[in-house]
Amino acid sequence: MFNKRITIIGGGNLGGAIARGLLKSELVKAEQLTVTRRRVRLLSELKEMRVNVSSDNLEATAGSDIIVLAVKPYQVFDIINSIMPNLSKDKIVISVVAGIGLNALTSALGEDIPLFRAMPNTAIALQESMTCISFEKKWEEHKELVQQIFDQLGQTAEIPEDLMGSATVLGSCGIAFALRFIRAAMQGGVEIGFGAELAQKITAQTVKGATELILNTGHHPEREIDKVTTPRGITISGLNEMEHQGFSSSLIQGLITSFNKIERENQD
Repeated sequence: MFNKRITIIGGGNLGGAIARGLLKSELVKAEQLTVTRRRVRLLSELKEMRVNVSSDNLEATAGSDIIVLAVKPYQVFDIINSIMPNLSKDKIVISVVAGIGLNALTSALGEDIPLFRAMPNTAIALQESMTCISFEKKWEEHKELVQQIFDQLGQTAEIPEDLMGSATVLGSCGIAFALRFIRAAMQGGVEIGFGAELAQKITAQTVKGATELILNTGHHPEREIDKVTTPRGITISGLNEMEHQGFSSSLIQGLITSFNKIERENQD
């Protein structure tokens, strides 16, 4: 039985998705969960689900065991300062704030507060996130608890913190990149004769099936591609035309562009 109380500071897209995923997983009951937001009226959906909602971060963290920081990077240090009276070595802080490293967070929190960085994506609301986690080794004793939370919300991987920017691009931004592929495939489906709704259904299920093939078998994508490409066939003709138009290289360059931007922001 998970008997910890969790406060999520920042009930926006990601914070709200984490809350909904936790409820869907049944890891916590609604009364164990508090979500804050300045415009608390925007949390009406969670309130209807009997989640505690508040605009007062200090009050919301008073009885919490785990505090999740899900705010904008420019807000995080002011918020840490505001909740410091309620922080102690007996509580765990998890930051899902992009671009703010463990060193900077530790400087604000102090050396005695157990601290973890996690980078999920918005599929966490459906318990389908890929969440990367990093922390200092001195907090190893708390790792199992933190992983227990995010394992209920998809899959997790422990990574060195210097890869957290890369994880942000590949796993978090990656949701948007994958959805853009789906949109493009849908548009192509319409052009070859399907209505928009049916094109979306076929495309989405096809992408889901491709994903499950990789996750369940562990095979390299090319191994599965080889199963559907035949000499002079229609699949290889389409794949080759996509490559001629720069499909793989444009995707790789998009990832690198996003990574370079996050690296520049981290240096500023």
